[in-house]
Amino acid sequence: MEYSSQLLEKAVYQISKLPGIGKKSALRLALHLLKQDEIYTHQLAESLTKLRNEIKYCQICHNHTDQDICQICSSNHRDHSIICVVENVLDVLSIENTAQFKGLYHVLGGIISPVNGIGPSNLNIDSLLGRITLETKEIIMALSSTMDGDTTAFYLTKKIKEKGCKVSSLARGIPIGGEIEYADEITLGRSILSRIIFE
Repeated sequence: MEYSSQLLEKAVYQISKLPGIGKKSALRLALHLLKQDEIYTHQLAESLTKLRNEIKYCQICHNHTDQDICQICSSNHRDHSIICVVENVLDVLSIENTAQFKGLYHVLGGIISPVNGIGPSNLNIDSLLGRITLETKEIIMALSSTMDGDTTAFYLTKKIKEKGCKVSSLARGIPIGGEIEYADEITLGRSILSRIIFE
């Protein structure tokens, strides 16, 4: 694609590095920004710079925060005896959006993946094990149902059970509105094993 301006070309190149944004979408975004009031573009640039320079990771759970301790970990309205282990911050947001979980979180920062060179030492595992006390009733594994997710959950479960703490995982099975004939064998098998009693 030929650009009329090197400045526009550089902007498109940088925007297209964002996930899910191709060159055409990046060009549309860049042209949109040029049409806006100058102050809007400056505010956007300033907020992105502040985001990059000032955001912190919670010293307890490793979630994004503006303070040293995030609002979830510092809240008196949360159940501090239950910790939900997730792969990344997006998983925290997804679970929070359900409004069903009132415990705490622990963000691993990834999952064990030998193929990608990610081992236990690359994740926030030691800090998780350090959080388990006599008051901790349950650790919930909310990891993706992939081979790497299952490997990570298995590794963590072994370590956590050494501390005498209960470990559970998210129920897996047929989604609401799903048809049994389209479910794969593993999902269907887990649905049968994790079946619930009608009351």
